Amino acid sequence: MNVNILAFGITKEILGSRSLNLDLPLDNGATVEDLREYLFEKYPELKKLNSLGIAQGTVYAQDDDRLNPAEEIALIPPVSGG
Repeated sequence: MNVNILAFGITKEILGSRSLNLDLPLDNGATVEDLREYLFEKYPELKKLNSLGIAQGTVYAQDDDRLNPAEEIALIPPVSGG
């Protein structure tokens, strides 16, 4: 499965790029959680973040949502501010 990933904030530094096109070793029934586990394995520094939001298209995705390779995936790091 081929997906386009956009990285923001610290995730951009961890991935080494603002965007990636990944050919995932996942089947068409893969979920957001499957993607998260793949990314944690390939980029272990992501595990150190307090949180890692994943959006699919323009909506925050839940772990059990199925991946849609037609939509961009965004990695959203922890946000701080006041």
